[in-house]
Amino acid sequence: MGLRFLTAGESHGKRLVVILDGMPKGLPIENERVRSELKRRQGGYGRGRRMQIESDTPEFLSGVRFGKTLGSPIAVSIENEDFQSWQDAMAPFGEQTDKRAVTRPRPGHADLAGGLKYHTHELRDILERASARETAARVVVGALCKLLLQALGVRVLGHVLSIGKAKAPSKQTLSEADWQRALASEVACIDPNAETDMIEAIEQAKKDGDTLGGVAEVRVLGLVPGLGSHVQWDLKLDGGLARALMSIPAIKAVAIGEGFEAAEKKGSEVHDAIFFDKKQGFYRKTNRSGGLEGGMTTGEELIVRAFMKPIATLMNPLPSVNVRTKQPEPAEIERSDTCAVPAMCVVAEAMVAFVLADAYLQKLGGDTLGELIERLDRYKNLLEEY
Repeated sequence: MGLRFLTAGESHGKRLVVILDGMPKGLPIENERVRSELKRRQGGYGRGRRMQIESDTPEFLSGVRFGKTLGSPIAVSIENEDFQSWQDAMAPFGEQTDKRAVTRPRPGHADLAGGLKYHTHELRDILERASARETAARVVVGALCKLLLQALGVRVLGHVLSIGKAKAPSKQTLSEADWQRALASEVACIDPNAETDMIEAIEQAKKDGDTLGGVAEVRVLGLVPGLGSHVQWDLKLDGGLARALMSIPAIKAVAIGEGFEAAEKKGSEVHDAIFFDKKQGFYRKTNRSGGLEGGMTTGEELIVRAFMKPIATLMNPLPSVNVRTKQPEPAEIERSDTCAVPAMCVVAEAMVAFVLADAYLQKLGGDTLGELIERLDRYKNLLEEY
């Protein structure tokens, strides 16, 4: 059995809760690593006032004892400190009032589709759960999965390629200095000039009452070949990655390797020629496939990109219709961000880490971290003998 997780909680409810099941016993948990990942998600230029209210402190409720996993489900909660200002509107019990009711759906959000699905004219019932606030719980999952992958010699790293029309130069290989630069950047960008352009674009969008989307790239180093499978559609790793990333709010496209560009080129310009020598074994001089072929890892660096649309809440709102009166009105304005691409990058890392940690457990199994590492070593030996 591999990994699975469930999240619960509304944006302005009491708290978020996540349960992660399937983690092997004996994995050391660094609480500060989990906190730092949550802090990264809170940051980024263009974020709204909500992130100044929340502290996003993870509280471990089960599955960890004296700093190590027990092998049982891990439950973690994150308090919504803003709930103090929303107790009347988000009370679990009592009489409902129209305080902070939402009746004017925002184009591009889940408001109207969810209202139609659940036959409700109170769209807060929909937007509270559809909010990207839920992704804080996913970042907890990603932080735990990153710790497991780290124990297996794998690193998951992300950076922002573009915000609006401001783009960073493309680089085939990223250095450690590049990654440190991305961590230090307000927009998670490795290029200082592009960072300036991105910040200026966000500032202009804010002045216009508008929002901006962009592209984040996640790269994974140290993967063994053969994760995933070619034998069934739902076992293909590229499909699993695409689904995980597309599940992040506002993501409208996912690319692996050259992605969209590959559709415009000839096969000779896209596929990675295979070479062999006794020292390296099988290797490639290019990685246009992004480390995946036939639904399986090749052993090369995994490269995936997530494309985020602009956030649906606009301070200068688009036309909409009041679902109660059916009269034309401007769309609702909820407190929101101008740009959340840097935060999305952290969530994308988390989802990629979850999919890959699950892939390792699906392939190798093991109830304990020691078993998992032992089986990984045996698999690596088999690869060397091939």
